[in-house]
Amino acid sequence: MVNRFKVLDGWRGVSISFVLAGHLLPLGPKSWQMNAAVAAAGMALFFILSGFLITNMLLKDQNIGSFLIRRFMRIIPLAWLCLLITLISNSSKFETFLPHFLFYANWEPMALTHETSHYWSLCVEMQFYILIAILVSVFKSRAFMLLPILCVAVTANRYLNGVEIAINTYYRIDEILAGCVLALLFNYGDSVKRYISLFNPVYMLPLLLLSAHPAGGVINYLRPYIAMLLIGSTLFKTEMVWWNKWLTNALLVYLASISYALYVIHGGLRFTWLGEGESLLKYAKRPILFATTFLLAHLSTFYYEKYWIDLGKKVTSKSAKHHPD
Repeated sequence: MVNRFKVLDGWRGVSISFVLAGHLLPLGPKSWQMNAAVAAAGMALFFILSGFLITNMLLKDQNIGSFLIRRFMRIIPLAWLCLLITLISNSSKFETFLPHFLFYANWEPMALTHETSHYWSLCVEMQFYILIAILVSVFKSRAFMLLPILCVAVTANRYLNGVEIAINTYYRIDEILAGCVLALLFNYGDSVKRYISLFNPVYMLPLLLLSAHPAGGVINYLRPYIAMLLIGSTLFKTEMVWWNKWLTNALLVYLASISYALYVIHGGLRFTWLGEGESLLKYAKRPILFATTFLLAHLSTFYYEKYWIDLGKKVTSKSAKHHPD
């Protein structure tokens, strides 16, 4: 029997590996544009997982206050700490970073800098949390039925405007919403799950890379759904096939556990001395950059972030005791 949520951890490990490779390693000549494609594929996987887990969580417990506290305690402490370090080290004006601290830096006019360019995805995440919190607060359980409609609507809007890929929430959130759809299928789509499990990830993964590459053309508009089917094909598999066994290996599970810290920390470090220089010097320093990133990510995850996550759980647990359903 497959441990389904360990499979999801495996995909999270794959997603951060793709992002790190796309940002930090030479993946062929620049003309091949593989770095951007691999990083975008990694982000698509990450967003699918996020949408799936958030929706699955809210289907079980629709306490929006507890949900927001826990998610904010998960994202904000490290994000703000790294922003503060960047703010001080660059002697930047606080106003420049206000859109980052409030997570709207990916809206026009863009406020992202080199050092904070990766924060666009945190903006998408946080804006999604607010959106789904509002929907569930207003529409209760019916809100979940709106998610597939919103997903298709966002993709249709991308297509009508010729936007194959972008970092604005209104053009990128269909990747998270496709993950929400996957969660609905996981809980209510028994008749569909069997067919999704027939997709072979060995073929779906290259298709995802194509859908994240400029040469993919119109296939780019299907990226959220290809990523959803790729993860779903392993999530809904009831027997232990080799790729599910590989996805549950200890290395990927560990990478998944520190993936958020890896993402936030690597994005800033790659614009420091560790990540800069001419090509030969830059890549000669890559082992040091990777080692520093992994060390800081490990310490952040298991010491700094853990404190805030545990605090969020403690606060919401007390709230639940004082306000029982």
